[in-house]
Amino acid sequence: MNKEIITSSITGDSYTRIKHKSGLDILVWEMPGYSSAEALFGTKYGSINTRFRTLNDTGYTTVPEGIAHFLEHKLFENEDCDAFAQYAKTGASANAYTSFDKTCYLFSCTKNFNESLKILLSFVQNPYFTEETVEKEQGIIAQEIRMCNDNPGNRCFYNMLKCLYHEHPVKIDIAGTVDSIKQINADLLYKCYNTFYNLNNMVLVAAGNVNTDEILAIADEKLRMCEDIKLETVFPDEPDTVVQKKITEKMSVGLPVFNIGFKSAPGSGYEVVKNEIVLFTALSVISNAASDFYRKMMADGLINSSFSNEVFSGDGYFSAIAGGESKDPDEVYERLMNEIARVKREGIDRSLFESIRKYTYGSVIKELESPEQAASLLINSYFSGTSAFDGMRAISEMTYDDVMNAINERLDPEKAVLSVIEPQ
Repeated sequence: MNKEIITSSITGDSYTRIKHKSGLDILVWEMPGYSSAEALFGTKYGSINTRFRTLNDTGYTTVPEGIAHFLEHKLFENEDCDAFAQYAKTGASANAYTSFDKTCYLFSCTKNFNESLKILLSFVQNPYFTEETVEKEQGIIAQEIRMCNDNPGNRCFYNMLKCLYHEHPVKIDIAGTVDSIKQINADLLYKCYNTFYNLNNMVLVAAGNVNTDEILAIADEKLRMCEDIKLETVFPDEPDTVVQKKITEKMSVGLPVFNIGFKSAPGSGYEVVKNEIVLFTALSVISNAASDFYRKMMADGLINSSFSNEVFSGDGYFSAIAGGESKDPDEVYERLMNEIARVKREGIDRSLFESIRKYTYGSVIKELESPEQAASLLINSYFSGTSAFDGMRAISEMTYDDVMNAINERLDPEKAVLSVIEPQ
């Protein structure tokens, strides 16, 4: 068992990274003085991982869209009982989620942490699927998919992704489609479980009122030895062009809902952390609530308080997104393109850049004060191949020129798309 202490040179905070004999990586952030604790047990397996192979496979396996999310649902039920019923006895609040690139099972508590951790490690390692339970779940998830398809914000977002990406599976809804989940059976679920829930592809993180030695003792008791099966996931080649510039759909909305997306090159490791922070800062300087652009758009009634920016990135995809509600999304799009062009010519407001940089830095520091946010930071950084403290480092190193380079290189009008949900 190998232990490594990872310390921030900026704040002095630290956490421990352990390579457990089972193959699992364990990250523990002890936070003395806190009464609450958070734990996540996650696998690097999300909706985009539909094609893969291991050293035991002669070729690649392709599985139906939505199977990672389907598997997450089914793991909470085993042959004996429901995991939520077990958590009810310890008083922990439990949940799970599947994203594009990972699946995580988590709980938070103020007492009985060790007992809850045993539940977490036990049920995730004990799958139970039958054709009968799979068929029942297909009906439940199909209803969930239909509900999501009826959500205007959700439809607008995925329509935007379909405009941005030709081949990458990020354009597919995390839950899949009603047709794709009909192809899922117990054998496929076991195949995916045994592939992606190998402990060499997983991580356990804990933060808050926790004890590293006690966690390791529970890990020794509950974790099973796993051979590294050399999992390899692949994605189709993705052109750097967009599919189409605009998509429109009609739904029951009061005001049109829109997303503007900018496609740019993905990356890996610390490079992605830095690019995310720099590009988000660029978007904020251009169009957040403190900018002249935002104030003018509000005054003209073109946007409301729903307007926001984000950077959306992962394995093989990277994009900037602005969105909200507007009576005229086309006018918002045109004005945003004009503002970006102006900033490329004249530069950004240096004082606003410094203000946003300091605010972002403070927000990241504040995350270290919450066990829930610290645990989330640990697992997100682990799966991106970085340190939980790399965000602070990136902000401290960020310069005016970095932001201008991001604007020039990543906010390309030729790679911008507009997705709109209009009133029926």
